[in-house]
Amino acid sequence: MSEKQEEINEEVVQNEEVQSEENVEETTESNEEPKELSAEEKIAELEAKLKESEDKYFRVHADFENIKKRLEKEKYQAIDYASEKFAKDLLAPIDTLEMALAAEEAAKDMPAEELLAKLKEGVELTIKNFYTAFEKHDITLVETDGEFDPNFHDAVMQVDSPDHETGQIVQRLQKGYKFKDRLLRAAMVSIAN
Repeated sequence: MSEKQEEINEEVVQNEEVQSEENVEETTESNEEPKELSAEEKIAELEAKLKESEDKYFRVHADFENIKKRLEKEKYQAIDYASEKFAKDLLAPIDTLEMALAAEEAAKDMPAEELLAKLKEGVELTIKNFYTAFEKHDITLVETDGEFDPNFHDAVMQVDSPDHETGQIVQRLQKGYKFKDRLLRAAMVSIAN
């Protein structure tokens, strides 16, 4: 081969090497990820995220505390005013008693028997008003017919009774009352020996 031919071949080989090096550089540049953040930038970004998370936490916590306080306040109000309806229903019997006392002045000219009859009528009306209020609020009488039940009856004495078996209630001395299923006051009774 001639010298010229060898020179041309060498130039072609050199050109191919230069091109392959350029291709390698381009490939590595295109495979590289976007420019990485510096450590300071990462710290700043993480601190911003932390501050945002803390802010969300404090807001949720504050909302929770506000709801808790409101529910606590409502609970105590409900307890404080739970008997308001019952108290309103007791106003009618009180009014009836006060009217009876006020009528005493007008009844001075009335004969004693007629006054006693009116007084009895007023007391019966007042008792009826009480029982109406009790009924509205599920307050019932404790039954005293039949067998003695220590859960609802308080035996204050034992009596001999040929008409009753041992342990049966002979007489009710004081009425007992229940509020729904809960005992308000046990009935005071005497039982058979």
